[in-house]
Amino acid sequence: MKSISLKGQSREITKKSAINAMRREGQIPCVLYGPKVENLHFSLSDRDLLLILNTPNSYIINLDVDGKEYKAVFHSAQFHPVTDEPLHIDFLTVSESRPVVINVPVVIKGNSEGVRQGGKLILVTRKLKVSAALNDLPDNIEVDITDLKIGKSIVAGDVKLDKIQVLTPKTTIICSVKMTRAAIGAAAAAAAAAGK
Repeated sequence: MKSISLKGQSREITKKSAINAMRREGQIPCVLYGPKVENLHFSLSDRDLLLILNTPNSYIINLDVDGKEYKAVFHSAQFHPVTDEPLHIDFLTVSESRPVVINVPVVIKGNSEGVRQGGKLILVTRKLKVSAALNDLPDNIEVDITDLKIGKSIVAGDVKLDKIQVLTPKTTIICSVKMTRAAIGAAAAAAAAAGK
């Protein structure tokens, strides 16, 4: 899996006014937690955070806080309800000795049979939650839609990966091909031609 390096500064757990002042200076409060790590409160620049928030990719994050390094993954974010600016970010530590749980982007491959017949491909789920050893994590998960027919779906339970456990519920739809007016018209024309 791709990695990215971010540099943070440790911070005190302070009053709301101090945190608001920090945000005005372009620093976003963050917390790193996980097994064998005492909760670490720090801040990252809002520009650096855009590298992990405004992308479909998932990363192993090499986090440097005051010269001490940690391996982590993005866990969750709180956003302002009006401006949509990040207010607070949580990170989880990871290690090579324990499986990592992370959301991995889905990449669609192939030309669906249903789309060739006039159907419309609908991508419902853009990331799957997986668990795997740090070194086995993929950059993305390829889903082949070549055989996907009109009215059919591919669900998370259809995805089989070596050394990777898919944690997303098996019935979660990844993508489907919906009937369109063009497909209905083509089917009716084919049926009429067959009836002659």
